[in-house]
Amino acid sequence: MHTALSATSETLAAFLAAQLSATIPFFADGTMTVALNDPEEMEELPSPQGLSLWLYRVVRDEQHVNAPPRRLAANRLERVPLPLRLYYLVTPVVANTLTAPGTRQTILGRVLQAFHDHPSFRGADLRGDLAGTASELFIRLQPMEVDELARIWDAMDRSYQLSVSYEVSMVLVRSALDPDAVTPVEVALPEWGVITAVEPVGP
Repeated sequence: MHTALSATSETLAAFLAAQLSATIPFFADGTMTVALNDPEEMEELPSPQGLSLWLYRVVRDEQHVNAPPRRLAANRLERVPLPLRLYYLVTPVVANTLTAPGTRQTILGRVLQAFHDHPSFRGADLRGDLAGTASELFIRLQPMEVDELARIWDAMDRSYQLSVSYEVSMVLVRSALDPDAVTPVEVALPEWGVITAVEPVGP
């Protein structure tokens, strides 16, 4: 499913929007939003304040890349999906410079609390094309050195803002090809033998 990335982003954004609107007044009254844009792009939106949930890195999950194929039927094997880990930069975006530091910290504190209390997403949590599937997502705070954060902000040609990174796994991009046809095993014949003598041990 090529929409796995966008559906994962939609799932996280919907969760954060619900959590923030329930606890922070300016999210509840609609003056702030959760957007998938990077912090710079958010400034061009109709509601340019809120939380930037920006997917900035996608890597293959090496621990699961050699997983066995799933058998759909006796003669059909699903092609092994591409397992991914997604990395999101979470940045509060506040226009009012007089209240910005405290407001950013309040927003980010609620995000940290919400993901700490709810580190996995399944079932009714899922949105987009993940809804109704057996997918399960796990999210964890990703430690980042100051130099690594600085490189990300330098790439956006912007000064550093208070932000954190989260890793989401495992996101599966399933093949668009038809399942492989295989010959089913009908009878398994064990190999056996009879020991007629024991060879002496030693000289």
